[in-house]
Amino acid sequence: MTDHTVTAARAGNAARRSGQVNALRAVALLAVLAILWQGATAGGILMRNRPSFELHEGGAIAVHVLTGLTAIIAFLQWRRVGGALWPTVLAAAVFAASFVQAALGHDETLWAHVPGALLLMLGSAAVLVQALCGRSTSDPGLPRQSS
Repeated sequence: MTDHTVTAARAGNAARRSGQVNALRAVALLAVLAILWQGATAGGILMRNRPSFELHEGGAIAVHVLTGLTAIIAFLQWRRVGGALWPTVLAAAVFAASFVQAALGHDETLWAHVPGALLLMLGSAAVLVQALCGRSTSDPGLPRQSS
């Protein structure tokens, strides 16, 4: 390969990585905002406000979708670039926990639902911070070695 071909290939890889990083950042931010939305609508549910309940239900679907997308994109990013695995594992755990959280969203189980919401927020925020500030330990110019 010529130097020009290698440089062009590296530039193409960097552009794909940059797009994937931006996608992870955007979806992780939306997941955090959806969880915040859940907290904002929760007060109305405690006051037995029917519109708040419907907004909270819709927000739960958004949380499932956005945390699932975050986990998928984090995994793809890790596979492509390498680096720390914990954001991917945490994103997957948050996605799974969102279903547990939904199952606990009844009057009898609110004692577990509220702390679960805090854990979802902390986990999602940690993934977002890593996506915004984290750096890969891999050389950005080299493809990740498969095992």
